[in-house]
Amino acid sequence: MIFGPTPTDQAEGAILAHSLKQGDLSFKKGRRLSADDVEALRAAQVHEVIAARLEAGDVHEDAAARRLAEAVAGTGCTVTEAFTGRCNLIAGARGLIQVATERLDALNLVDEALTVATLGDLEPVEPRQMLATVKVIPFAAPAMALSRCLEIADKGPPLVRVAPFAAKRVGLVQTRLPGMKASLLDKTREAVDARLAALGSKPCLESRCGHREDEVAAAVAAQRQAGCEIVLVSGASAIVDRRDIVPAGIERAGGRVLHFGMPVDPGNLLLLADWDGLPVLGLPGCARSPKVNGFDWVLQRLCAGLEVRPADVMRMGTGGLLKEIGGRPLPRAEAVEGAGVKHAPRIAALVLAAGQSRRYGAENKLLVDLEGKPLVRRAVEAAQASQAERVLLVTGHACDDVEAAVAETGVATVHNPDYAEGLSTSLRCGLAGLPEEIDGVLVLLGDMPRVEAVILDKLIAAFDPVEGRAICIPTVRGKRGNPVLFARRFFAEAMEIAGDVGAKPLIAAHAESVAEVPVEGEAVLLDVDTPEALARLRS
Repeated sequence: MIFGPTPTDQAEGAILAHSLKQGDLSFKKGRRLSADDVEALRAAQVHEVIAARLEAGDVHEDAAARRLAEAVAGTGCTVTEAFTGRCNLIAGARGLIQVATERLDALNLVDEALTVATLGDLEPVEPRQMLATVKVIPFAAPAMALSRCLEIADKGPPLVRVAPFAAKRVGLVQTRLPGMKASLLDKTREAVDARLAALGSKPCLESRCGHREDEVAAAVAAQRQAGCEIVLVSGASAIVDRRDIVPAGIERAGGRVLHFGMPVDPGNLLLLADWDGLPVLGLPGCARSPKVNGFDWVLQRLCAGLEVRPADVMRMGTGGLLKEIGGRPLPRAEAVEGAGVKHAPRIAALVLAAGQSRRYGAENKLLVDLEGKPLVRRAVEAAQASQAERVLLVTGHACDDVEAAVAETGVATVHNPDYAEGLSTSLRCGLAGLPEEIDGVLVLLGDMPRVEAVILDKLIAAFDPVEGRAICIPTVRGKRGNPVLFARRFFAEAMEIAGDVGAKPLIAAHAESVAEVPVEGEAVLLDVDTPEALARLRS
């Protein structure tokens, strides 16, 4: 291909490299100049243009793009018309795109003029979604390079194809332990049914049994007898070993554990098993959530009729960090709970310091000195030293004195005028003062001076609503203490709490979302309600 300044008299058949406008004359880039065009250029006193002229051995960009696209496209792909050297592949059905990645790389290494860009291998696609684009970079491609690309495309299955989702009869076995809420099992079934609906399958055939090896075996066998094509087992307790209750029950029924664990997070604890051609999956705990996790990747493949082998699971590590990814089918609405953005949990700390301190006596306990600092300042400084992104102090009774006690910390404050009506009003006031981007809140009490940043950071590290840890409570030898961390989704409900209580009603109403976080020492159990309590703390 000859490219560069071209005399107008030699420009017939050439391809205009840049748009040209002169007087009433207006030609767009990429225009193949005809004899009439050349005459118009002469009449407009245009004596030279920047253009490309094809030579023997060149294939026009549109022809090359179309030929290559047709060679690349497989089942479930429609090829569009080529334009300006671009030709697209469009999905004809809902399913998973399959890309022969090694051969695609080999094709793209042939010549800089010829490129094929696709979606990622095994991504879910919708009808009329673009799967791939073939682009010829210059105005023509070398015929030899095109021929080599076509050879690569022809060697083996199509480079790009769609495995369509097909309706599958799916069974779900849920085990339960004494005291386990039925609502938690209901939510798991609803999450599974939502996944199946998105993949074109009907609701699952569900059964529930005790968390025992023999009961799991019987339930899995019943699902097979009922004609299920995929069986899912959700244990009341997470699978922690190949010999645990769920895998042992599957093998007792006649199945065989193929693989345990996967390099995808959330989803690490997935179990892959087979019973004479029947796929059986032991589900990770995150399968109870509608947010995308490793279980989705395996279920999608099975519903698309693709075999899932241990090696397939083990190769899922690239791209397997799903915690902060939003743009997926069944999207994770937020990295933690709902914003669809990439970020670690953004936690705010509320220090409640509005109370009247009646049990302590005439003096405001929050202003009492402990080892050189007022109690309230100790609480504020612990919150500021933690990984919390924002700290807000809620004042009420003796607000001027409390603010003076923490003035050097620079902490933001909000005043609760209704402090006399109880702790719930301070919680409500504090929540109202938080920005929308906050994912969760740590509620600290100003009279617990031994709670240090390391404890707060441990609660923040445990916080993961996708994994079912939307409310985090510190414990000492099984006894629950304070502070409490809970997710944004509970803010509206917390705003409705009344009386002299904090988050206790919230915790009671959402036991399935509570995670107990063991901590060292007694700090989370020690508050200062009386002078005697302070004396014990000092001693």
